[in-house]
Amino acid sequence: MRYRTLGRTGLRVSEIGVGCEGFLEKTPEEVGEWVDVCQAAGVNCIDLYAPNPEFRSSLGRALRGRREKFVLQAHLCSVWRDGQYKRTRNIDEVREGFRDQLERLETDHVEIGMIHYVDSLADWEEVREGPVMEYVREQKAAGTVRWAGLSSHNPQVALAAAESGFIDVLMFSVNPCYDLQPAGEDVEELWAPKNYAQPLLNMDPDRQRLYETCQRLGVGVTVMKAFGGGDLLSDKLSPAGKALTAFQCLQYALDRPGVGCVMSGARSLEDLKKSIAFEEASEAERDYAAALAALPKISWKGHCMYCGHCAPCPKGISVADVTKFLNLSLAQGAVPETVREHYAALPHGAGECVRCGACETRCPFAVPIMENMARAAELFGR
Repeated sequence: MRYRTLGRTGLRVSEIGVGCEGFLEKTPEEVGEWVDVCQAAGVNCIDLYAPNPEFRSSLGRALRGRREKFVLQAHLCSVWRDGQYKRTRNIDEVREGFRDQLERLETDHVEIGMIHYVDSLADWEEVREGPVMEYVREQKAAGTVRWAGLSSHNPQVALAAAESGFIDVLMFSVNPCYDLQPAGEDVEELWAPKNYAQPLLNMDPDRQRLYETCQRLGVGVTVMKAFGGGDLLSDKLSPAGKALTAFQCLQYALDRPGVGCVMSGARSLEDLKKSIAFEEASEAERDYAAALAALPKISWKGHCMYCGHCAPCPKGISVADVTKFLNLSLAQGAVPETVREHYAALPHGAGECVRCGACETRCPFAVPIMENMARAAELFGR
């Protein structure tokens, strides 16, 4: 298992995490088996959006004696009322729900306290200015929440949260179809057939800006919806018009700036094991570039996906890294100090480019790489 540092939190998280879908409606023994598989494979990050009390109690039991091996991403505004899930901003319900969660999980803290499901700017303002954010601050001060998080499907909301300085971790929906859709407050619109009726070109600028901002500010991203609820894995259901593999979806999400961990939405133990197998998959199996370039309804022409197909450079330039640092700086309108330091650490700068053009012949997305190298050399001074 490969691990990444989750933004400024310093948490080391496995590239493959696990959502809680597969834990639901399972016996305590079955939940224990899931945790056994995660531990054996090195999967250490678990998302806990579901407030079902039986699930929480079963997971708490399964974590006995090994709690410290896992990073728990708990949702504070997801509660259980009258036998079903409820999203709430009522501070009394939030307090009681989190207290119950800690008790059932048999722990005195969670690593990430996630403000659950904020998809409108009005809701974000209510959260930011109201008692929910104050409660999160209280829990951070008390140590029961180590880092503050927020989950959203709306890049404008997520960007506002990232730029606020209050949010350390974003749980965000990332896949090759969502990334072409404009911001909106209705998550169902992201999958509406009418929005894919015409060919789509290139990543939505709000989403690109979000990823680059998270990378620059050190806001860690944990990914949900990497498979689009499974639809991206089906020729019949995928709005892109052609199926992708699970490995391709996982690699796509992991290549976005700021991403630390993909929460695999495994509905069965077999699904979880398939996602874990990504870590042993070959580069060819994980490669999504040719598949995306061939999708009949979608085009990323001219847009660098950081896929690495441009390599190898005869001068040793890491073209994907140089391009990422260039894009981060252009999005900011200046060169952030952290970006400058990371660029300086590259063994070969863009100024060493001899314009042989080999990289451009290999790029599946027709990116003007030589032009980008010239801009980077001018911007970074080498």
